[in-house]
Amino acid sequence: MQDKCAKFESLFIFSDEKFGEHLETCEDCRHEFEKFKKLSLIIQEAKPLYFKRKNKAANLKIALMMSLVILAGTVFATITYNPMGIADTIKYGETLCAEDYGFPVDSYGLIMVD
Repeated sequence: MQDKCAKFESLFIFSDEKFGEHLETCEDCRHEFEKFKKLSLIIQEAKPLYFKRKNKAANLKIALMMSLVILAGTVFATITYNPMGIADTIKYGETLCAEDYGFPVDSYGLIMVD
């Protein structure tokens, strides 16, 4: 039983000149190199599909962010434009209490009950 050649990885990664010479003589490495070529072709074939899916995800993220910006702008504009709105309460800390509505209140500001 013959052992497989263990030089393929080291020559493939580190040496271009010796790798070509070694491929001419070694059947195991030539077979391994053919498998690498086939795998490379499969990856090149799948590459456009991967980037197409990746671009769809990026476009979805952009659309969601734009929707969030528009929603936040609308809410902010509504709060600041409404003359009787919440903006005055937030700015000045004034809210209407029970006494402002004409209810009888005690010294703590709670509605008095007889």
